[in-house]
Amino acid sequence: MARVLVTRALPGTALERLRALHTVDVWDGDLPPSPPVLRERTAQAEGLLTMLTDRVDAALLDAAPRLRVVANYAVGTDNVDRELCARRGVRVGVTPDVLTEATADLTFALILAAARNLVAGHEAVRSGGWRTWEPRGWLGHDVHGATLALIGPGRIGEAVARRATGFTMNVLRVGRDDDLHDALRQADVISLHCPLTPQTRQLIDAEALRHVKPTAVLVNTARGAVVDQVALTAALQEGRLAAAALDVTDPDPLPHDDPLLSAPNLLVLPHVGSATHTARARMADLAVENLLAGLDGHPLPHPATN
Repeated sequence: MARVLVTRALPGTALERLRALHTVDVWDGDLPPSPPVLRERTAQAEGLLTMLTDRVDAALLDAAPRLRVVANYAVGTDNVDRELCARRGVRVGVTPDVLTEATADLTFALILAAARNLVAGHEAVRSGGWRTWEPRGWLGHDVHGATLALIGPGRIGEAVARRATGFTMNVLRVGRDDDLHDALRQADVISLHCPLTPQTRQLIDAEALRHVKPTAVLVNTARGAVVDQVALTAALQEGRLAAAALDVTDPDPLPHDDPLLSAPNLLVLPHVGSATHTARARMADLAVENLLAGLDGHPLPHPATN
C-alpha cells in the first residue's frame, strides 16, 4: 500500500476506492494547508491529490522524494511545475471534460447577469431602491443577436458557443493566431476560456481594453491572471466597458480591500465554475483514477497534456 495525501475533503465516493487500496491522509482544514504544512504532510507520500490552491514546486518536490504521481483536481495545471515534475519522474494528471458543461452553464449565466444588469436590480430590491416600475431603470444590453467573442475556444468555449446558438448570437472564435484586437472591436460579449500561460498572462490588458466597445461586457471563467485587473478596474470606472463578470481573480480569492471590488458594474463569484454535485464528484473520480493507475505503474488515464 502506498501513502497518499489528499489536500482537501472531496465530494462523492471516490476516496473510498482509494482508501480500499492505499493509506490515505486527508487534510481536513477549512482552508488549504500552508506550504510548510503541505511539505510536511507530503514528505512520505508517493501520491498527491492537489487543488489549484496547492503549489507543486521545487520546495515541495525536494521535501517529497518518494512522490511518484500528482493528481490535480482541475483541468489546468498552472499550480504545478510540470517541467520539474517530468525531470524528477513525477507524473501529473488532471480532470478534463467532466467540468465542461457545468462551467459553460455558469459562463452563460454570467453573460446574462452582466449584460442585463441583474446585480444592480437585485441590490435595488434588497436595499429598498425599487419604488416603482422605471422606464429607464436598470437598463442592460441585448444578448439575443449579439456578437460573442470566445477567447480560447477549447472544450468549454465550444460548449458556450452551443448555448449561444439558442440566442442567435454571432460567435467569433479567437485562437492563438487570430487578431485579438479586431475581435474585441466587434464583440458585444467577450468570454475568456484560454489556459494561463506566459503568452496569455494579462492578455486582456490596457491596450486590449482600448479596443472594446463601451457597451461590451467581459466574462472570465478561465484564470484570473488572464486579465490585467488594474486595467479592468480603470475601464469600468471610466465607463469604457459596460460590465464585467468574473468567476476567477488574481489572486483567487481577492483581498477584501482590492481596488477591483470598488469598480461599478462588476460581479465576482468565488470560483464556482465546476461547482455542481455531478461535476465535482466526477472530478474526484478522475483524480482517483489517475492516482490508482500511477501508483500501480500504469499510464495515467487523464494525463496533463496542455
